[in-house]
Amino acid sequence: MNYFYEPKEQERVLEARESFSGRLLTNAQFDEAIAITGIVEREIKKSGSFKEKLGDYAYAFARTEQFDAIKAETVIRDLFKVRTGQTMNEMREEYQQREESLPDPDRRLGLDYARAVGTMIQDGTRINFNRAFAHQAQELAGELKITDAGAKRLMKEEFAAAEKRELYDWGKDLEDKHYRPQIEADKKKSEERSRDEDRGRGNGRDRGNGDGRDGERSSREERGNSRGYSRGGSDQRRSQPRMRP
Repeated sequence: MNYFYEPKEQERVLEARESFSGRLLTNAQFDEAIAITGIVEREIKKSGSFKEKLGDYAYAFARTEQFDAIKAETVIRDLFKVRTGQTMNEMREEYQQREESLPDPDRRLGLDYARAVGTMIQDGTRINFNRAFAHQAQELAGELKITDAGAKRLMKEEFAAAEKRELYDWGKDLEDKHYRPQIEADKKKSEERSRDEDRGRGNGRDRGNGDGRDGERSSREERGNSRGYSRGGSDQRRSQPRMRP
């Protein structure tokens, strides 16, 4: 299988395939297990925790394979360490320590990214507060090498200190001013389009029903004329006198 990783990480993935836990798996099992290590890594970067996500995915992985959830979790942990160079707990602690020791210049970046949330809502197309907040937090987290959750905390703290207002309340006000009108306009257009389509379908049915009635009426008239002609022919034959011999 072709793995889409950076060259250095690609080497570690190949190394994981030849590790003790990796050699025990089929190709399909290894692909799934490696994918789960990426999901767990993303959860650590997002929230700073991993146990619930690991447990859920290990259980789901084991259900379709011939081993239990404990073994599945062990395999995923082993492959995670080979692929990333750290255990899950080591990665979690590294993010935590970095967040706790941020210098003041780095902390002040939280205000810039918090204000960028407002810019996204104002200038973007149908972007609400939650989406803008999550995006800016992820960008800040990537720059400072902290978790998304830590970046969100930093943004809220720095914004409250500078603006004397909660970031959430400010963002929701902007959402009502810029995002809501866009959604309402889209909703109105959608309703108008639906009404136009309904009218079009209704007109089509009316025309179809009209043609059907005209056709049915014509058929009745034709049958009536035919019956009248037949009766007329019979009467004429009955009214003719018999020729005497």
